[in-house]
Amino acid sequence: MSSFNTDIVSRDYEVNIGAYFSRGWEIFKQFAPGFIGYVILLGVIGIVLGLLPAPLGNRGAEGGTGLLPFIYQVFIAPVLSAGFYIVAFQIARNRSPEFSDFFRGFNRYLPIFLVSLISGLLIVIGIILLIIPGIYLAVSYLFSLLLVIDKNMSFWNAMETSRRLVSKKWFSFFGLLIVLTLLNIAGAIVFGLGLLVTFPLTGCIIAAAYEDIVGLNSTSELEA
Repeated sequence: MSSFNTDIVSRDYEVNIGAYFSRGWEIFKQFAPGFIGYVILLGVIGIVLGLLPAPLGNRGAEGGTGLLPFIYQVFIAPVLSAGFYIVAFQIARNRSPEFSDFFRGFNRYLPIFLVSLISGLLIVIGIILLIIPGIYLAVSYLFSLLLVIDKNMSFWNAMETSRRLVSKKWFSFFGLLIVLTLLNIAGAIVFGLGLLVTFPLTGCIIAAAYEDIVGLNSTSELEA
């Protein structure tokens, strides 16, 4: 059995960065208070974990990472990050999201966790070996998490499908990610407050690219 979705990989497409920004902005505006509130919540969690004394937290850890921040970053943060895409997909499907929908990634915890863990490890290994392979994989795995969320794929199927699909227009996607990076740098300049908008907007823009290139299922088991 193939380790990737041939129907998706065989599609021809163009990367339209301007259209994705426009569509992503439309998605963001429809639930802006929810997106901003979610970023604030994640920020508060990070601050609290950072203020806890070592060895549980980062305070006084002398450059290391406390136990709870480590557990959070490895086992919980990837699933919480998926919440941006889950809500963006609901809006793209013309459905009214609720704040609790940001946490629906826990309904598919294992594949979301695995796609984050394995892709992250491969990217790090690629960077350590020669840098360029790591950059290639970091871009190529762009749609991995979204395929798990929308198509209910296994982690490896999603990673291979994303890699093969994105590699067809790799430099265009690289350009998209460069622009998104600059967007978030601009957001961080204003005392970091701009990130309240640019961070979730980034997720909405990537969701818009996925919607255009891959296409959304009419529903997902995450909405059950």
